[in-house]
Amino acid sequence: MTDWLRALTGETQARLLGLLRRSQRTIAELADELGLSDNAVRTHVISLVRDGIVEDAGTQKETGGRPARVYGLSARGEDLFPKAYAAVLGGVIEEITRKDGRQHALDVLRAVGERVAAKAPQAPDLATRVAAAVDALRALGGDIDVVPAERGWRLQGYACPLASVAAEHAEVCALAQALVERITGQVVIEHCDRSRRPRCAFDIPAGDFAPARPN
Repeated sequence: MTDWLRALTGETQARLLGLLRRSQRTIAELADELGLSDNAVRTHVISLVRDGIVEDAGTQKETGGRPARVYGLSARGEDLFPKAYAAVLGGVIEEITRKDGRQHALDVLRAVGERVAAKAPQAPDLATRVAAAVDALRALGGDIDVVPAERGWRLQGYACPLASVAAEHAEVCALAQALVERITGQVVIEHCDRSRRPRCAFDIPAGDFAPARPN
């Protein structure tokens, strides 16, 4: 169990989540393994279910007696645990750059962004497409606000979904930029902050200042 997860949830809930990550369990089973009372464990579980980190997985299938509720880790709860995506993605970018050059790495990342964007709903007006681009970035884990500008909009990020990679590999911003361009149909200007705490920022021109992206 990582130290940051203990700090985030507390020692007891961190241990509880670690157990549920391995397999679904009842309140009684969790209480036995944690060395706590059923009521104490139930209080923690109710709180974690309310936060969407733990989910009710139904009832225990057994013969005799009253069936007990079974709980498991939700997809949101699984996301609390560290992933190797940053090291893997960073390594992939470095290897592509080493073998085929930085431009090819950018082309690959743009292609991935466009593929993700292809799932977004189409809309006839630009304002709705801008909103759809924001939704797509948020779905990836970004914290994005739309800031109206004199000549269009700025998508201002406060948390980058690829923050663990962006600081060392600026190329990953091409993925998000391509996603926004594909959804909005506009040429997008990237102003991402890739300092210690990376943040996304994209300007989307409108009206006479909004050239269509070439096919």
